Amino acid sequence: MTQILAITFPIYAAIAIGYLIVWRGWFKPADLRVLGKYVMDIALPALIFHAVASRNLSEVIRPDYMLVFLVGGVLTLGLSFAWFSLTAADRPRRAIAVMGSTCPNSGFVGYPTMLLVFPDLAGVILALNMLVENVVLIPLCLMLMELAKDQPGLSPMRLIGKVLWGVLRRPMVIGLLLGLLVSLLQIPLPGPAARLFQMLAASASALSLIVIGGSLVGLPMKGNWKMAVQIALGKLILHPVLVALSAAALMALGWVVLPADLHVAVILSAAMPMFGIYTVLAQEQGLEGAASIAMLMATSGAFVTLSVLLFLLV
Repeated sequence: MTQILAITFPIYAAIAIGYLIVWRGWFKPADLRVLGKYVMDIALPALIFHAVASRNLSEVIRPDYMLVFLVGGVLTLGLSFAWFSLTAADRPRRAIAVMGSTCPNSGFVGYPTMLLVFPDLAGVILALNMLVENVVLIPLCLMLMELAKDQPGLSPMRLIGKVLWGVLRRPMVIGLLLGLLVSLLQIPLPGPAARLFQMLAASASALSLIVIGGSLVGLPMKGNWKMAVQIALGKLILHPVLVALSAAALMALGWVVLPADLHVAVILSAAMPMFGIYTVLAQEQGLEGAASIAMLMATSGAFVTLSVLLFLLV
């Protein structure tokens, strides 16, 4: 139990500090947005770039890990889509619910967690997760959101192009692609440049958790509580369970071979609460209330679910 608290306590203490400094008015929400932009656009891209560029490509590209994470994520998306097609009132609600159940916060919560559990692999795990999420899972969810809008004349190809262009412009994706290019070409990073990226990367963990905590202050709590509970359960329970089952099935078939550390990491990665911009995207559909409730439930509830997983797996 002490070992589990040694991992979960620093994470949730940092989240609590973020909540406290905004709740008490010591920092304004706008201040946290600036810090969040720094983490999202500078610190995490630098971290991913350095983690990938400083390693051989064979150390970074782990097809077995990515296949398990991909299959589990797509299964979660599919089952969530089926469930919320039956229970959600309309397409916008279904799209928001599916996104909340499927897209984990690998950067702001996942990376700090992996840094404590697997310090030597945390950067690589983040890069692998980002690759699967930004190439497949997030674009599929964004397409569902776009299809939920009334946009006559928008062809499927234009929709795909619009979503993929938006993904490719993300600084974290750019950092990942540049890192892969440097690794592929085997270009050595000069010492001063490597130290710069290490400095920027070191600032990501604590700041990201403080930003998550501060972002929970003042979230609108008026919304569809029933749907919010289902979204939170989908994210914290359904997603990691399906990833664990995918890993077991693919390993039993002999299609993948996962080392013990990556086996644990892929399940933990799926157990993270939904990503930080979830409520912002939900606001476009006028559903920020339900999304905020789901995000608050998932972020706080993950303390319990992550503790249980760490007890069972680590």
